[in-house]
Amino acid sequence: MSEPHGSTFRSVTLPFIIFTAIWGSTWIVIRGQLGTVPPQWSVTYRFTVAAIAMALVAIVRGESLRLGHRALVAATILGFTQFCINFNAVYLAERHITSGVVATVFALLLIPATLMGWAFLGQRPTMRFVWSSLVAVSGIVLLFLHELQEHAATAGQVFAGIGLTLIGMLGASFANVVQARPEMRRYPLFALLAWSMAAGAAIDGAIAFTMTGPPTFDPRPAYWLGVLYLAIPASVLTFSLYYPVVRRIGPAKAAYSSVIVPIIAMGFSTWLENYRWTPLTIAGAILSLGGMVAALSKSRSTVPAPDAA
Repeated sequence: MSEPHGSTFRSVTLPFIIFTAIWGSTWIVIRGQLGTVPPQWSVTYRFTVAAIAMALVAIVRGESLRLGHRALVAATILGFTQFCINFNAVYLAERHITSGVVATVFALLLIPATLMGWAFLGQRPTMRFVWSSLVAVSGIVLLFLHELQEHAATAGQVFAGIGLTLIGMLGASFANVVQARPEMRRYPLFALLAWSMAAGAAIDGAIAFTMTGPPTFDPRPAYWLGVLYLAIPASVLTFSLYYPVVRRIGPAKAAYSSVIVPIIAMGFSTWLENYRWTPLTIAGAILSLGGMVAALSKSRSTVPAPDAA
């Protein structure tokens, strides 16, 4: 039986809009984190704050932070893949290529998310989803080509930046599949996220110390306001909304947020940085949005949700 429209809007559509819009703004904020503080320490600060905030959310919601051994192992795996590999790779990638290029490459998250969802969760994509995704990916390619034309970089920089972004994308894809597995649903979500962020922050800190030495601090208020924004709205709020959506509609469909993020990022850039739209970017945006709408629109055959029988 299909869900009432209002229920689907509250549980899927509205959260999707919120976390996608917030993540679309983070690329500009992340760029402001680069400079005095090594990226590894910026990621550590972000998820240290986020872990504390998420723990408070869990307590307020009545969830116990006393999780069993298996839950802590699962939280550590999630923290390592999502809050360590993913974010360290993205922050480091922005040192080599522009945030626009990183955002557009990361939009290809749709592909590994679909393949991993099929391999590990049995969520076989329909032909409609596949063809719609190809349309969206073609739009991403146009956006990517535009970014490369606008922002010249050496071949080495492009290779390093894209390679790091792909590593981050794979980490995020694996984390999405792990937390969507049935056994993960036994654990309270907010407590699990709090421990995942704490584990991620601890691993981030160890990596940061090993690679860059003792912690470095930026005295600028703008830097710490950026850390707070990335930790609270862009981590605590978004992942609290994102993971329930992944569990409901599957990693592949949820990954369409990454298709829309570059377009939102360019919208912010238009407003804040006088970004200039061209026929190439307009065509790319239209194809990306059109593919997403076609893939996510209701049909008789859809990608099964993780809780489907």
